[in-house]
Amino acid sequence: MGLIFDHLLSWILFVPTAGALVLLLLPAHQAKWLRWTAFGISLVPFALSLAAWSRFVPDQAGFQLQEQAAWYAAIHASYHLGVDGISLTMVLLTTFLVPLALLASFSIQERVKAYMILFLLLETGMLGVFLALDLLLFFVFWEVGLVPMYFLINQWGGANRNYASLKFILYTMGGSLGLLLAIQLIGVVAGTYDLPALFTLWPALSTGTLLGLPVEVVKSVAFWAFVIAFAVKVPLWPFHTWLPDAHTEAPTAGSMILAGVLLKLGAYGFLRLVLPLYPLESHQYAGWLAALGTLAIIFGALGALGQSDFKRLVAYSSINHMGFVVLGIAAAAWAVGTSDAVIAVNGAVLQMVTHGLSAAGMFFLVGVVYERTHTRDLNEYGGFYSQLPVYGSILIFVAMASLGLPGLGGFISEFLVVRGAWPVFTLATALSMIGLFFTGAYILKAIFKVLHGPFNPRWANHLSEMSTRELVVIAPLMALLLWIGVWPAWILDLINRAVMFWFS
Repeated sequence: MGLIFDHLLSWILFVPTAGALVLLLLPAHQAKWLRWTAFGISLVPFALSLAAWSRFVPDQAGFQLQEQAAWYAAIHASYHLGVDGISLTMVLLTTFLVPLALLASFSIQERVKAYMILFLLLETGMLGVFLALDLLLFFVFWEVGLVPMYFLINQWGGANRNYASLKFILYTMGGSLGLLLAIQLIGVVAGTYDLPALFTLWPALSTGTLLGLPVEVVKSVAFWAFVIAFAVKVPLWPFHTWLPDAHTEAPTAGSMILAGVLLKLGAYGFLRLVLPLYPLESHQYAGWLAALGTLAIIFGALGALGQSDFKRLVAYSSINHMGFVVLGIAAAAWAVGTSDAVIAVNGAVLQMVTHGLSAAGMFFLVGVVYERTHTRDLNEYGGFYSQLPVYGSILIFVAMASLGLPGLGGFISEFLVVRGAWPVFTLATALSMIGLFFTGAYILKAIFKVLHGPFNPRWANHLSEMSTRELVVIAPLMALLLWIGVWPAWILDLINRAVMFWFS
C-alpha cells in the first residue's frame, strides 16, 4: 500500500493505460468479458481518486501529492505531477464519468476490443492534462487525448463520422500548434518547463528584448497562442463549429466524455496556465474574453433552439453553458484580488462540474431513445411520456438541472458566475441573460417534442422502458446533481481554497 500511496497520482494516471494493455491480451471475440474488464479497470482510477481526495488537505496552499522525476534533462523538462483543489475536482469528475460512459457503451457490438482500449487510453490523456505540473508534459497529454477521440468518432460514429472526426482533429490540432511554439519559447527563455517555477519567473519578465522584439510584444503573441488553443477546445464562438458535428456523429459514450470532460480541458487551461502565467495580458484583454463568452452564451442558446436534431440541440447547449465558465474566468482576469473574482472562479469551476454531469446525462438520454427509434429528429417524436414514464421523469429531471432550476447543481454554479461577473462586466452579464432566457426555451422545446403532444403510432412496437443497466448509468449523475444543488459546500470548499490561493 505504501508504494501506491507514495505514487498515488501516477497510479491514477497510468492504470487505464495498463488496463488497455491487459485488454490487448484478451481474445477479440469475447465481447462480454472485454466490456466488463474495461468497466472494472475504469473503477480503479475512481477509487484511487477518492483516496487522493481523502489524503488532500484543503487548508494547505499550493500543490499536494506531488511526484517529480527527471524526464528530459537536456531541456530541463521533468515528470512532475500534483493537484490542488481545482485539478483534483477535475480528476474526480473524469474518473467518475469514464466508468459510466463505458457502462453506457455495452450496446457497442462492433470491434469491442478496440473501442474499450481507445476509451481507456483517452482517460489517461485527459487525466494527464489535469495532473501535469510540467508545461511540456501538459502539452504531451493535451495531444494524446485527441487521438483516441478521433478514432472513436471515426470508427463508431454516425453517417457523417469521417467529416466530423476530421474537422475535430484539424481544429484542435491547428489550435494547438501555436500553443506548442509558445511553450517552447517559454522553456527556452525561462530555462525550465516546471509550472510552479514558471508561475514566478514568467510573469516577472517584463523588460528587455526577446528574439529581437520587446518582451511585451513576445508575451502578447504567446498569450494569444495559449488563448486560441484553449478557446478552440472550450469551444468559444467563433471557434465552435467543430463541436456540433463531433457531438452529433460521436457514439453516445463519446459524446458523454466529449461534453463531460474534453471541453473542460480548455477552461482548465485558462485557469491553470493563462491567468497565472499572463496576469497583465489577461487583465488587458479580459473584456474581449468576456465578450466572446457572452456571445457563446447567446449564440449557443439560439443555435440550440433552432435544432430539430435532439443530439445537435444538446451539443449547442454545451456551447451555451461553457460560455458561463469563460465569463467567470474573464471576470477573474479583470478583477483578480477581489471577492468578485473569487466568487466568479468558484462558479466557473463548479459550472465545469455541473455541466459535465448534466451534459453527460442528456447525451446518454438522447442515446437511450435513439437506440429504440434510430432517429434523432424531434419532429418524429411525441407523446413518449405515456409510454415511457420512467424515462420521461428522468429526462425532465436532467433537463431541469441543465436549465439551472433552483435545487439542482446547475443553478448554484450559474448563480455564482453571474454574482461574481455582475460587478465586473455588468453589460456582458446582463446580455448573457438573453442566452439564459433562450436556454429555458430550448429545454422546454426538447421536453415538449419528446414527451408531450400526440403519440406517434410509428413507435407503438418500438419503445421499451430503460433497462437496469441504463438506470445504473443515469442514477449517479442525478444523485450528484441533486446533492450539489441542495448542499454544494462539500465540493465548493475543495474548490474555494485553491481559488483563494490563486485569485484572492
